[in-house]
Amino acid sequence: MVLMERSVVRVMTPILVSSRNITKCSHFNNAGFTLLEIILVLAIIGLASVLIFPNVGNFESRTFDSQIRQAASLLNFAKRAAVVQGRSASIEIYTVPISQASGPKSANAVGYWEFSYGTLRYRDNTDVETEVGEKIEISFYPEGGSSGGTIFFNFEDREARIQINPFSGQVEVEHEY
Repeated sequence: MVLMERSVVRVMTPILVSSRNITKCSHFNNAGFTLLEIILVLAIIGLASVLIFPNVGNFESRTFDSQIRQAASLLNFAKRAAVVQGRSASIEIYTVPISQASGPKSANAVGYWEFSYGTLRYRDNTDVETEVGEKIEISFYPEGGSSGGTIFFNFEDREARIQINPFSGQVEVEHEY
């Protein structure tokens, strides 16, 4: 009977899932990274660099483009304000900080804009082109017309133009790279 109890105890004893031999073998099998893991990490790093680095180097050109869009939006706002309010409306564009401007502000001005990190030229409807010293004022009239002209924005090797049609007051933006 004692023999039978020992055999029952052996049968009923739970078996350990891991033993020292299995642990040693699995340790040697997981000693490094697989080729798949290395390729996956390199692909993630490559995607991150493609998404991040072009944006870092292109920061100044994006700033220039956003400045031009902002100026065009402000000019369109002045055009709408003149038509809706039934009186002249103007935008003043400064080449120096507005706080340092010496001349009085226009009574018809509905907005001010500052372009102080590049050069600014203005060509009026008679094709006379001048470099803007401190500020320029573009006026819009209730009938839809404007003082018109072309504003040239230069920054490093880039140039953008905003053309204002004197008859319709339409504002068009053109870029040159």
